[in-house]
Parts: sequence; C-alpha cells; structure tokens
Amino acid sequence: MSIASASATLSTKAITRSLMILACRSTSGARLPSRMGIVFGRAVITLALLPAAACARQEPPPVRPIEVQVTPVVQKDVPVMGEWIGTLDGSVNADIRPKVEGYLLRQFYKEGQFVRRNAPLFEIDPRQFRAALEQSQGTLARAEAQYEKATKDVERFTPLAAQKAISQQELDNALAAERDARGGVAAAEAAVRQAALNLDWTRMTSPIEGIVGIAKAQVGDLVNTQTVMTTVSTVDPIRVTFGISEREYMNRAARINRDNYATTERGPSLELLLEDGTIFAQQGKAVLVDREVDVKTGTLTIRGFFPNPHNILRPGQYARVRAELDVKQGALLVPQSAVSELQGGMRVAVVSADGKAEIRAVEPGPRVGDLWVIEKGLKAGESVIVTGLQYIRAGTPVKVRPAAPAAAGRAPQ
Repeated sequence: MSIASASATLSTKAITRSLMILACRSTSGARLPSRMGIVFGRAVITLALLPAAACARQEPPPVRPIEVQVTPVVQKDVPVMGEWIGTLDGSVNADIRPKVEGYLLRQFYKEGQFVRRNAPLFEIDPRQFRAALEQSQGTLARAEAQYEKATKDVERFTPLAAQKAISQQELDNALAAERDARGGVAAAEAAVRQAALNLDWTRMTSPIEGIVGIAKAQVGDLVNTQTVMTTVSTVDPIRVTFGISEREYMNRAARINRDNYATTERGPSLELLLEDGTIFAQQGKAVLVDREVDVKTGTLTIRGFFPNPHNILRPGQYARVRAELDVKQGALLVPQSAVSELQGGMRVAVVSADGKAEIRAVEPGPRVGDLWVIEKGLKAGESVIVTGLQYIRAGTPVKVRPAAPAAAGRAPQ
C-alpha cells in the first residue's frame, strides 16, 4: 500500500471514530441539533461506500470474446493470370468501292447479313459501259481487217520481190504495214478487255466471306472510285487487339522474342470475358507482337484470334482478355475479404495461439479467382479472420468458427 493510500485510510478511520463518539454522546443525553444529525448520518453512509467504489474501479469485469469466422492460409501452385482491355475487329475488313463512276442502279444484299464470297452487293447503271464495249469491239474488228489485208499483201509481194517484179522497198513497206496492223489488233483487243472489265465492275461483289454492313450510298447516287459503299468483315475467326505495358513486356521479353513464340503452337492461350461477365466459349491464341512500343501510351500491341463459329462476336466490341502468364509455386492464398487497407498498407487479422487477434502487415501479390496471393507476412496453416474485422483490435479475445465456403473463397482449378 502506498503512503497516500495509508494516510487516506487513517483519516477515514479517525473521522469514523469521531462520528461514533458524537453519536454516543447524543444517545447518552447530549443533545445535538437535528440538522447536524442528518449531516453526520450522510457522512457515515458515504464513508461506508468509499471502499466498495474503490474496489469496483480496481477490478473491471472480463472482456467477452468476439465471435469471428476464420479460414486457414492455403499453400498451393497457382497460375498467374494477366488481364487487359481488348478491342475486337474483323480478321479481314474489306471496304467496297466502285471501280468505275456512274449512278447506283440497285442494291442486292440485306444489310447486316452474312454473305459468301462473290455474292452481288450493288450494281451501277451499265448502259454507257455496254456501249463502250460495243465500240471497242467495232474498233477491234476494223483492226483485224487491216491486219488481214496487210498479211495478204506480204504474201503476194514476197514472191514478186524474189522475181524482181517489184522493188525491195515495196516489200519492206508491206512488212511494216503488217506489223503495224498486228499492233493495232493487239491494242484493240486490250481496249475490248478493258471495256469488258468496266462493264463487269458495274456489278460489285463481295471479295471475302463475312458480315456486310449498312450501305453508305443509296440508289440513285452518283458514285466514283472514292466512294465507300459498305464494308464486309470476316468475323470467323475474329481478331482481338490489346496492349501490354512496357514493364510486362520487359518481364517476359525473353519468352516473347524466342523463335515461333507468337504462333498457334507456342503462343499463349487467351480467354475472352464478355461485357455481361461470362467467358467466351472458344479459346483464342496470341499470334502477333508489334515491332514497337507506342510512345503515347507506353504499351506494346498484341493481336490474337478467336474462333467465332456463330458470329456472336462483332467488330468494335470491347472485351477483357486474360492469359496465363506463369505458375507461382507454393503460393500462400487468403480470401480477398480477409485483406483490408489501412493508411496505404495492407493488413490481415490472424488468430494467435492464445486465442487473441493479431494484426499483421502483409505484402499482397496478384489476385487468383476469389483469393489473394500473399507474398510476405503470413505462414501456411495460420488462421486468418474473414468476418467481424470491424470489431477486431490487436489483442482482442476471439471465439472462432470455420468460415463458410463462399466466405473462404475459392482458387481456380
């Protein structure tokens, strides 16, 4: 007992004794004022309660344990996945442009439908091109007649020149006329072929198989070689383009730059997460790595292809692309709900051997499914708290029970 406590105890005893003496005098015949008696009575009661109050402050009731759910730290080999934002586009996109100028006469296809190769799309008024073809055919016929005459002249003049019946000059002129007529025939034939091509080009067809877009020119429009009529895209397979950061590239540059990495044999498989959160049924392949890092975005372009047998995917869609980059050996996994952020750091609550909560700073790694890889701060088999974290402080007694599978999280198979 301290000196102050001892002094307080002695003073209390002295006052109590004095009050008792006064009380005895009162009962023996000494009269005390009634008000003074009331004061003495209250003082006696107060002094009697002081020890009990002091004892209550010195002995607080025990803290009740907080009930929490826990799950063990799991150690297993897990794949390390990368995820990027990608853009879908046709593996081939063909802009349909006229080869000749003229008025659009008709449209054959239904916009947005699937078309086969060489399927008719548009027709330009062919009348002027048919007339040009007929004119070139007439020119060819005249050239052929001239060539036939020149050939016969050579046939007649050759024996006459041998007999000295005509001069050699006349024979040379006949031979030159024959060659000139032969050239005229060749030029006329080329003009006929060109006119026939122009006539054929009035009927525009699809150069590839795919989905044809909305027409950008209407019947009656005057179109020329600069007019884009529509676009046809091959969507099976469909192309996905996404970019990886320069750091990601440097971490895997050795693998990317090895021989035949970006091929269907050795390139990584790709998964496509659609806008509704589902995973596309078909797996794709990364087949192309660009030659340079974009100085504006700091990313390196990657291209891959996905089979698209039912034309579900369309050009212009945004999708998340995932790929397995590596396998982390013996990774420590905890549910994401067990990790909380405090002042820029990540922490987990662990149940110690004496049944109390212990707060630890951890260094998290990549996320794997519903779990989080922990690089530093935990050991395999330790129990981490997944519910009731808002009530937990360091040293708080806890009553543990196993967490439900949904709260414990799940790792990918």
